[in-house]
Amino acid sequence: MIASYDLLTIGKATIDAFLLVTKTNKHFRIDDKTKELCIKYGDKATVDRVVFSMGGNAANVSVGASRMGLKTGIAAEIGTDEFSQKIINGLKKEKVSEILLKQTDNADSSFSVIVNFKKERTIFCEDVKREHDFNFEGISAKWIYLTSMGEKWKEAYKRSLFFAKSTGAKIAFNPGTPQIDSGEESIMQILRETEALFVNKEEAGKISGLKTDEIEKLLLRLSKLGPETVIVTDGERGSFLYNKKEGFLKHGVKKQKVIEKTGAGDAYSSGFISAVIYGKNLKEAMHWGSLNAESVITKVGAQEGLLMRSQVE
Repeated sequence: MIASYDLLTIGKATIDAFLLVTKTNKHFRIDDKTKELCIKYGDKATVDRVVFSMGGNAANVSVGASRMGLKTGIAAEIGTDEFSQKIINGLKKEKVSEILLKQTDNADSSFSVIVNFKKERTIFCEDVKREHDFNFEGISAKWIYLTSMGEKWKEAYKRSLFFAKSTGAKIAFNPGTPQIDSGEESIMQILRETEALFVNKEEAGKISGLKTDEIEKLLLRLSKLGPETVIVTDGERGSFLYNKKEGFLKHGVKKQKVIEKTGAGDAYSSGFISAVIYGKNLKEAMHWGSLNAESVITKVGAQEGLLMRSQVE
């Protein structure tokens, strides 16, 4: 029997540890010239609050789409420690299928430690080696969301591309730093088959090879690599889109009291894809994505602020 999903996310599921630091904390400071976060070497620095939550691009987007009422699943690799159980429990609570969640014996969870200071976050990521040898047999999906993985990502990307082609699933693509920095043909093969590409402005510049702040030039260059729709997010400037049939679109953002920015891009992606699956047009999809991202940055962590479909509507 085939397990069918509206959206299958393929990437990482992690535990995020947030270290929340108030702007008056005397142990931390910003070097205004270098934009470096500084603490004294050997100091015992006090933080004001610590929060643990589930994270990882694939987990964030699967949870976001599930809250929108879609049937979602996740393909990710985790360990068998107590934190891995927190990930499993979190996915179950959010009604995300774990049918492709692989647990590797005697392996630890992937961790990110995020220092939140003066409305900006600095992320420390642990690179746990994973095999990413997902088996998609007996699975079908309307869409897949392919995102960041560790160093053995190339074979997993090839397998994901074959799955999409053989089942007719549309590809939403959000490459991570290892994929963008590699410059490998593997990412170009995915781009040629991508329905919707999600990147921020800095990532758009790296992939396109263009050193420009002109979003339209970035969108056009990325579109020529294959994607039907390219979406570039640029923080407070909002999001920008180019579609081969409908041309350019832009969507602004509402000013919010920013608590923590982690997961804003994932929130945007899950809102946008959910809208498209529900038959909304691209302008409405950008609106759904923006509302979701605006909500996430008012909470701590990548998932607490994700909206339900009823809240968006």
